[in-house]
Amino acid sequence: MGSLGSPVLLLLFVASAAVIWYAGIKLSDTTDVLAERLHLGSALGGLILLAVATNLPELAITVSAALAGQLDVAVGNILGGIAIQTIVLAVLDAAGVRPRAPLTRVAASLQLVLEGALVVVVLAVVVMGTQLSPGLHAARLAPASVAIAVLWVIGLVLLNRAGRGLPWREGGDAPDSQPEPRGHSRGKKEKAATDQGVRTGRAGLIFGTAALATLVAGVVIERSGEEFFARQGLSGVLFGATVLAAATSLPEVSTGLTSTKLGDHQLAISDIFGGNAFLPVLFLPAAIISGRPVLPAAHDTDIYLTALGIVLTVTYMAGLVFRPRRQYARMGIDSVMAVVIYVVGIAGLATIAT
Repeated sequence: MGSLGSPVLLLLFVASAAVIWYAGIKLSDTTDVLAERLHLGSALGGLILLAVATNLPELAITVSAALAGQLDVAVGNILGGIAIQTIVLAVLDAAGVRPRAPLTRVAASLQLVLEGALVVVVLAVVVMGTQLSPGLHAARLAPASVAIAVLWVIGLVLLNRAGRGLPWREGGDAPDSQPEPRGHSRGKKEKAATDQGVRTGRAGLIFGTAALATLVAGVVIERSGEEFFARQGLSGVLFGATVLAAATSLPEVSTGLTSTKLGDHQLAISDIFGGNAFLPVLFLPAAIISGRPVLPAAHDTDIYLTALGIVLTVTYMAGLVFRPRRQYARMGIDSVMAVVIYVVGIAGLATIAT
């Protein structure tokens, strides 16, 4: 795309972001409908389907970058995406909770704390993987990438078991959290689709079309955005961790707002944590496609972003445990702290990347 002018590149970037936003909404809605009709629900298959569907832009970018041998943008997008997708919770906290209360107060449950712990564990393995020898691999498989994928699957199995009930009072939910059970918004979406006469085959077709559009838009937004913002003097690391990660997080914003609007606050947080736990799994296909381990080639900025993601996740885990009552700028104190940490963290990243 080097021959295209800057206005054209910017137009492609904005158009791709719009496609990702719209297709992301359709993906979320049809995923919920298909999960309900195929009786996946919150079972393991449903969790995997949701994780993959909500991260198709990142998957497209990772595969495209791996094929081109440009792994720095892919790594920065994956790890930077975790940080910025966690900040989506602050957006939902400020705009999506009705009646007014901190998001973590109305959504508090032990299962969400466990989901946050899975994110932390996966990111800890990412840091460990960056210290391994680049020559430590076999048949295009790197130990760290395989370990991350295995831990993710084991984590999903345990979370699925936790979803059927925990040996705690109220089943692991706080006594005055959201009145309806977690995931009730999926059933409402399925009922709405049924009332509108949307058959399962049509839902599957919409899902496939939206997935294809998201994959194509993901490639275009990465290539056009990288070229455009490089001309503006923004490094590949900062672009991947901020602008690109923000653009690919648009579906999480729209679907999260839909969940909170329907009063399914636990699902909104779960979708963010679930997506963040899945993102590092993309290092496995990246390693297979590129033919070399990805994590040992990580830069200091990548490790920095991983640590930032851990700190932000723990911040919200603490909010789920302590359940703040007061709000500041329409957010709980945990969201306020997360925004401050993210801004300071990105400022620190800029000093490393330059």
